[in-house]
Amino acid sequence: MGTTIQNLSLNSSDFGGTLYEGCNEILSLTKPELITGIHESYLKAGCDIIETNTFGGTPLVLKEYNLNEKTYEINYCAAKLARIAADKYTSQEKPRFVAGSIGPTTKAISVTGGITYDELKQNFYEQAKGLYKGGVDYFLLETCQDTRNIKAALTAIDQLFSEMQDIIPIAISATIEPTGTMLAGQTIEALLASLAHRDLLYLGLNCATGPAFMTDAIRTLSDLSPFYVSCVPNAGLPDENGCYLETPQ
Repeated sequence: MGTTIQNLSLNSSDFGGTLYEGCNEILSLTKPELITGIHESYLKAGCDIIETNTFGGTPLVLKEYNLNEKTYEINYCAAKLARIAADKYTSQEKPRFVAGSIGPTTKAISVTGGITYDELKQNFYEQAKGLYKGGVDYFLLETCQDTRNIKAALTAIDQLFSEMQDIIPIAISATIEPTGTMLAGQTIEALLASLAHRDLLYLGLNCATGPAFMTDAIRTLSDLSPFYVSCVPNAGLPDENGCYLETPQ
């Protein structure tokens, strides 16, 4: 979603003004037809799952644009846009699903500090509530860099489930550094150990520096994980012009 938006060469008016320029999440409110178009382009290409435009949808991230008070609205509307698009392309033979994207925020308890566990939990709760109410099929905690952040997010989601008296699936996708660990230093084995008690839809890896650097980690995950395994690599690293040299092939 983010890379596709960047390729559209948008200006400040698309975001609702210079104050919000660069906040992709606000586009679900200011340019809903643009976000719908992106969703539909992936659905037309045959995607089974689309993600909501909410990678930076916690109050913590939105506060950088003075949009933290719109957390619920942004996440709810983003989920609705994805839900409508997915339903439009759903058939009995090929159902389509919506993943509620929950990014890592700009704080990692074990790395950056500057935030408490309870504060982080509240941030994830506010985002998850909007996504749930908007109709996502499951939560996707993605680009995870710290197991303590993951724990805060899961605790927040558990609280939401208790209040809603409902449960939807949860998937987790972490990012591994070239060192072979998460940013906070945890290994694949440590990640698995911290999540062994959960009932996850799948556990996987995303982003990083391209597929070549993910093979060992994916192999370890496949050997040890009791869950389904996902792999969504970046297209390598961008060159000096911001272009990615990796291809689908």
